[in-house]
Amino acid sequence: MLTWVMYDICENKVRNKIVKICEQAGIYRVQYSVWLGEMNRTKRREVQTQIEDLIDHDVDKVYIFPMCREDFKSCVLLGQAFDKKLITNELIALMA
Repeated sequence: MLTWVMYDICENKVRNKIVKICEQAGIYRVQYSVWLGEMNRTKRREVQTQIEDLIDHDVDKVYIFPMCREDFKSCVLLGQAFDKKLITNELIALMA
């Protein structure tokens, strides 16, 4: 299932570790703090657990949203919705 991971993390060190977690999960960066890609339920739980262990629950914010392709295709993207410097062919294929 397509999954969005979005975050607002205060500490650079923690934020960099979350970047690595997202990369290892095989999802794609679409904005500096927003990732999108295919993840099954098991992988989502794994990513969630890894992130939960890192963040400061009093100040950091993380959203993990699973989304079916049909709902994704009905999303409206306005302006520069995705950072063109970060978009990959794999991500473009997800949006097709």
